[in-house]
Amino acid sequence: MRRRPRSSLVLRWTVRAGAAAVIGAAFAVPLSRKRRRIPAPLTIVACAAGPLAVTVLRPRTRSRDVVLFAMQMWAFTVVHEVPYDDPEALERRLLTRYPIKIDRWIGRGKLPGVRLQKALARPGGEGALNRILTFAHWVWFVEPYAALAIVLVRNPSGFPRAARQMAAVFDAGAAVYWLAPTAPPWWSSEQGLTGDDEDRVRRIMVEVGEPTWGRAWDTLYAALGGNPWAAMPSLHFATSLSAALSLAEIGPAEGAVGWGYALTLGFALVYLGEHYVTDLLAGTALVGAVRKLEPAAEPWVLRINARLQHLERIASG
Repeated sequence: MRRRPRSSLVLRWTVRAGAAAVIGAAFAVPLSRKRRRIPAPLTIVACAAGPLAVTVLRPRTRSRDVVLFAMQMWAFTVVHEVPYDDPEALERRLLTRYPIKIDRWIGRGKLPGVRLQKALARPGGEGALNRILTFAHWVWFVEPYAALAIVLVRNPSGFPRAARQMAAVFDAGAAVYWLAPTAPPWWSSEQGLTGDDEDRVRRIMVEVGEPTWGRAWDTLYAALGGNPWAAMPSLHFATSLSAALSLAEIGPAEGAVGWGYALTLGFALVYLGEHYVTDLLAGTALVGAVRKLEPAAEPWVLRINARLQHLERIASG
């Protein structure tokens, strides 16, 4: 058997070690950023490089696609929370007025969320509707990933495209959170920005959550509420729409479930005081833009993939 040149083996293990180090940094840098005061740009670069390194270390398989998306979501989670590492600095840039003005125009002088709460909401965490819509909101923390799992099982060839579109929606939303941080209606109402008590937006999700989860509520809220000013656009609604569109490509039954959940969630987000209607419209526009611009971005994606595949061939020997 012909031996590989020593230089080839050195290059192979150098590339593999470099990719492994990048993946390690994608976790180590974000987790230590506050303690070591790591600059935000370095944190973002470390997170963004992690998924790329996965493609170098492992050849293309279905499991690698899943790991790649998981790494992507880790990066999103970190990047969307980083602005809130310095709440005072973020609050100085916080936008509050424009969604109130737009929603008041949509609601003919009153916020749609206030109209819904006045018409339908029971006091505090009471009432079946409050609880049902709150649980519909909490289901979102698994729904986009459950939808992609269904795509992976039912239409494996369509999974990369569905995951890529979902990731693009998350990433584009995170970019807006950085560029134009916008307060949600419940927070603006707490600051007295939505008007007097007649125009106060309740945060029904918290009213239901505290008695439901008891002492565990504070821990759950801290774990899942990493940036309370990540509101515009609504990625809750945008990603549920993206999931619905991907499910509809599998079949009408799957599409009906996806659309049913997305529309229920959209109603819930406004009713619960989590988002303005304006946030939902922006989320809808974001999904449309991602799907519309995907063909234009494809040549760039292919160029990057070609370079990564070259490194992957070196790493695999």
